[in-house]
Amino acid sequence: MKAIILAGGFGTRLSEETAFRPKPMVEIGGRPILWHIMNTCAAHGVNEFIIALGYKGEMIKEYFLNFYAINNDLSIDLATGESTIHDGNQPNWKVHLVDTGLHTQTGGRLKRLRPWLKEDEDFLFTYGDGVADLDITALIDFHRSHGKLATVTTVRSPARFGRLALRENQVTKFHEKPEAAEGWINGGYFILKPGAIDYVDGDHSVWERNPVEGMARDGQLMGFQHSGFWSCMDTLKEKNLLDDLWERGKAPWMITEARESALVGDGINGAGRPS
Repeated sequence: MKAIILAGGFGTRLSEETAFRPKPMVEIGGRPILWHIMNTCAAHGVNEFIIALGYKGEMIKEYFLNFYAINNDLSIDLATGESTIHDGNQPNWKVHLVDTGLHTQTGGRLKRLRPWLKEDEDFLFTYGDGVADLDITALIDFHRSHGKLATVTTVRSPARFGRLALRENQVTKFHEKPEAAEGWINGGYFILKPGAIDYVDGDHSVWERNPVEGMARDGQLMGFQHSGFWSCMDTLKEKNLLDDLWERGKAPWMITEARESALVGDGINGAGRPS
């Protein structure tokens, strides 16, 4: 299964960091939050990624072009210019970096990436600014069990996020950022059939509005309830909280050696233990 990750927004609410780099490149524990998201996906066997670029996308390209040099020891012979990378435990990822426009909205970025998908291929779709200890394997299994176009991961959080109305596991209404409400909200990890992209009109389309609301109205959106850890990184306060959790070894989304071994034992390829 491929994963599409949105990484093109301006990240204006985190301007202390995003004035200099795209939001997915803001670091948690010395690594971009994009790496953390990909590491979680790969721990569940999702290790091919399509990154939707926009604002300062060249920085994300530079990061992956130099990935092995950045994440390993490096020797350089200044007399000859020859360099040697001393390989460590590196992830077995395939990464496609695609420019989807500077001002394209979230739904529009997804629509631009449809040619990268097969017609019968379910895929994971998420944002480049949130982490969770999500059981992606269970999410995929749930999606395949109901046959609808889309599954959204639902989490608990305050009212400033989009609220969902659920009847059993079916999403009956999707409200993008209501003024006052608490309950199950959009956790940002979707599993989709390519047909879900038909709900997107074009570059101006915001994924969380007409497309998702339309699928909910048509009975094509199901909710996978995640009661564990989840956090976005919209503000400097949230960034500092995530950084502190990682530095103290208390980050719930960290892929530990024990957890990775269990996943591998279940036939799932691990992504490598964070260093």
